[in-house]
Amino acid sequence: MAVNTVKAIINGNTYNLTYNSTIQKWEATVTAPGSSSYPLAGHYYPVTIQATDAAGNVTTKDSKDTSIGLRLTVKEKVAPTMSITAPTSGAMLVNNKPTITWTVSDNDSGVDPATIKLTIDSTAITSGITKTAAGKGYSCSYTPPSALTDGSHTIKFAASDYDGNAASQKSVTFKVDTVPPTLTVSSPAEGFITNVADLTVNGITNDTTTSPVTLTIKLNSETAQTVTVESDGSFSKVLTLVSGTNTITVTATDGAGKSSTITRTAVLDQVPPSITAITLAPNPVDAGATYIISVSVTD
Repeated sequence: MAVNTVKAIINGNTYNLTYNSTIQKWEATVTAPGSSSYPLAGHYYPVTIQATDAAGNVTTKDSKDTSIGLRLTVKEKVAPTMSITAPTSGAMLVNNKPTITWTVSDNDSGVDPATIKLTIDSTAITSGITKTAAGKGYSCSYTPPSALTDGSHTIKFAASDYDGNAASQKSVTFKVDTVPPTLTVSSPAEGFITNVADLTVNGITNDTTTSPVTLTIKLNSETAQTVTVESDGSFSKVLTLVSGTNTITVTATDGAGKSSTITRTAVLDQVPPSITAITLAPNPVDAGATYIISVSVTD
């Protein structure tokens, strides 16, 4: 008895096959499902074939029969996407063990957690990464167990989905700065006393990691003034002292926000001493004898 029809049922859709006399087989050109088969049980789409003869007898074969190829594997072609939360590009960090956070997303086959990796500078990180499932992706975090050195660091991120599509590599470069800037005030010395109101504050500052340094000088309760720091780190600022004791506060701040401060006091005294009494005793005095001069002076 002759075969009348042959049908294929795939993903809920039925396709009629046509007999090809050249190769003596029933065939059809079918568009694959638009989604990966990986999330399905067994990671495949089950295929059912039904053959019916002219008398109405039906033979069915499906994916339970592993001896024939009725398991359709469909792979997606869209790679996962990654988003870096912290640290941000160009960040200046005072923490040398920063927590790195990022997400990896994929809407089809899903992110393969085994492929989620980091490279910090030239060191590959494959363990110690916390991966929290979020849909078909992951929210990730990693904290270096050892402190990063002060200076610039680059992190590279990698991940793939279950169908082998690799996400476009992401990277972020930042700086770690745990040491405040150096600061030296060469003049005035602490407790400097002068009768000239104009006083020059001199010094030098630097930061090896996050130069240039921002420098401010504050006189007494006045508003702090930003002072230019030269390329060699030197600075100079003329202040006008008030009569009496003056407090000078010099602060250097690096790009990471760490600061160093030096305080100096300087006294402006423009009032000359006052001579209030002078005695010579004895007076008159015998020739060749000694006498005492006594002077009362206040200042």
